[in-house]
Amino acid sequence: MLTARIAVVASGGGTNLQALIDAQGRGELKSGSIALVIADKAGIGAIERAQAAGINWVLAVRREPDFEEKVLSALLEHTIDMVVLAGFLGIFSADLLRRFGKPMINIHPALIPSFCGRGFYGLRVHQAALDYGVKVTGATVHYVNEVADGGEIILQKAVDVLPGDTPELLQRRVMEQAEWVLLPQAAELVAAGIVKEKENTL
Repeated sequence: MLTARIAVVASGGGTNLQALIDAQGRGELKSGSIALVIADKAGIGAIERAQAAGINWVLAVRREPDFEEKVLSALLEHTIDMVVLAGFLGIFSADLLRRFGKPMINIHPALIPSFCGRGFYGLRVHQAALDYGVKVTGATVHYVNEVADGGEIILQKAVDVLPGDTPELLQRRVMEQAEWVLLPQAAELVAAGIVKEKENTL
């Protein structure tokens, strides 16, 4: 059976990576297979999750000057069809996106166009939502382009903001109710499109 080979890029604990691994195990991510994890820091949880699942992983340190070259080399070496940014805290250059030339998707912990763009990541997003006083927030999966959080939206899911929420409480609820649900769904949608294209060229 044809599948889309997926690379997941992560910067931290790897909870969104785990959501993808679990979805693949349940058969919900059936059009794609996670072939590679790229970690941008040593010793992060995403590496441990990749190892536990028997997935190939590579380290490409974001602060080093050859970071993007290492990423691109790994993507080509593992014949990757699509990339999922799952808690990746960097921004890829337009040059890398052009040279890779295949779909790349990202999960953002807010309802784009709210609380997004440069500087909005991690707890900062949820603090901004609380500061603004919104009653509903959520998560968005979108295609990656050269503008931070600026690509076409694939899926969104709303999450209620509750009285007494802290950034940490809100972050956890958004992850559990939106991110871990949406990301596998979006990955399957994009992967299914890639498989269809592959079948049409056979």
